Amino acid sequence: MKASELRAKDVAALEKEVSDLLKAHFGLRMQKATQQLTNTAQLSRTRRDIARAKTILAQKKKGVAK
Repeated sequence: MKASELRAKDVAALEKEVSDLLKAHFGLRMQKATQQLTNTAQLSRTRRDIARAKTILAQKKKGVAK
């Protein structure tokens, strides 16, 4: 997900997005553990999306976001 898409959301939507991404990341980790995950690049992609969403959420809460 692009940062511009995340910046367009409000704080509640960002919190829900972070929650959804964490659940998705957990599911991917479980698939990897049971050797069902074929595209392991999804793990790093979701991890970066989580970090991106949390960063923008923190900026919005602080009031710095554009």
